[in-house]
Amino acid sequence: MDLNRISACTYALREHPYEYAMQVVADAGCVKADLWGRAPHFPEDPDDEVLSDIEAVVERTGVAVANLGSYPGREFISDDDAEIEAEMVKMRLIIDSAQRLGARSIRVMPGHGEDPAIIDQVAPLMAESAAYAEQAGVYLGMENHGGSLAGNPDDSLRLCEAVGNPHFGVLYEPSNLWAAKVDFREAFSIFKDHIVHCHLKDGAWTDDGYKRCHLGEGDVDAAWVVEALEGIGYAGDYALEYEIPDIEPMETGLKQVRIAHV
Repeated sequence: MDLNRISACTYALREHPYEYAMQVVADAGCVKADLWGRAPHFPEDPDDEVLSDIEAVVERTGVAVANLGSYPGREFISDDDAEIEAEMVKMRLIIDSAQRLGARSIRVMPGHGEDPAIIDQVAPLMAESAAYAEQAGVYLGMENHGGSLAGNPDDSLRLCEAVGNPHFGVLYEPSNLWAAKVDFREAFSIFKDHIVHCHLKDGAWTDDGYKRCHLGEGDVDAAWVVEALEGIGYAGDYALEYEIPDIEPMETGLKQVRIAHV
């Protein structure tokens, strides 16, 4: 695999400045990062000063921004037109920021909640967002996650088809699916034509519930995931989502994950 397609999420370092997080990513040998979409890494309303500072850190560390882990789209199910318009302004701002930073994609929220009835309201707003993103050369990915209709593969497919733009799709997250007792392989077969980004981490079901672990030590077959994605011509990045600082700090753990699995 082209190592330039390997990214690392900064979420586990969210209590540190993004400069520190980007240096940790660089020290692990990764050349891209998925910036967590909250301060202090990437605020919801970035201005020119913030973007200029991020550009300077990118230049200094050699770590490019692959994805902005922001959350625009959450209020697309509001009954207040002013709230919806404010959310669309936020969406465009994050897309513009991604374009400026050279990020291929951003994470979006398809409203909030798991009721598929919201698809009819969310779809036209996401279609408008996707059209804007297409002009910027940016992809919008809804992460497979509990508390979101994107956690249900069939609902994800319905929304993707309703939006009807390849710049909107799924942020494929096998471990989140497995944690929700959804087979990540079956999910892939359902929405594979709409995957725009990928997060990789691992976990396993135990007598005490679902436990996260080092990549390669759990139930998520990362090699299968990569082979499946490459088999459909996936051109996006693979983000190592290190979320087990209770097992080992990311400062040392990320480097071990990259060496072992990339």
